[in-house]
Amino acid sequence: MGAASDAPAAGAEQKQQQPPKRTLVFTYGTLKRGFSNHPLLQELASSGDASFVGAAVTAWRLPLVCGPYRVPFLLNLPGEGDRVAGELYAVTARGLARLDELEGVSRAHYERLPIAVDLAEGGGARVDSAVAYYAHRDYAGDLWRRSGGKGYPEYSHAVADGYVRRKDRPQGQSFLEQIRIFVSSQS
Repeated sequence: MGAASDAPAAGAEQKQQQPPKRTLVFTYGTLKRGFSNHPLLQELASSGDASFVGAAVTAWRLPLVCGPYRVPFLLNLPGEGDRVAGELYAVTARGLARLDELEGVSRAHYERLPIAVDLAEGGGARVDSAVAYYAHRDYAGDLWRRSGGKGYPEYSHAVADGYVRRKDRPQGQSFLEQIRIFVSSQS
């Protein structure tokens, strides 16, 4: 009988084994496998802060366009564009903070908003609880107009041709200034 009292309570044992809460993040651009920012997701995976769930496509049509330096932007304009192909990851709070930093959420570059996606595997199961990084609402409409109402169903290597990494872009302008210049210029 004494041995039973030495064992931890069942509730305490379950609490210790519970994995951290994860957010499902839909990636559609440079965070995808084979693209320039994917090493961040690999780093997060190696620390246990991200895991690949599977290939996915947006449940609804949304525009995917390229801005300055071929930077990809998903626009929160449901019904426009195409169903966009990408990848779904499960990310911890620590991983999400790192992604928010990369995407400039606090600087109004992108905003993290809900998205519904269909998984490619498993009969196309719908996931309604994911998030994605959309172009910030302050300039999303301008990017759509600049694109002439034409987007892409996927940020492929052909679409990304000409992409310039952040460290290789002109350093005298902020990202928001680069976007303003881009949307005001002629194609």
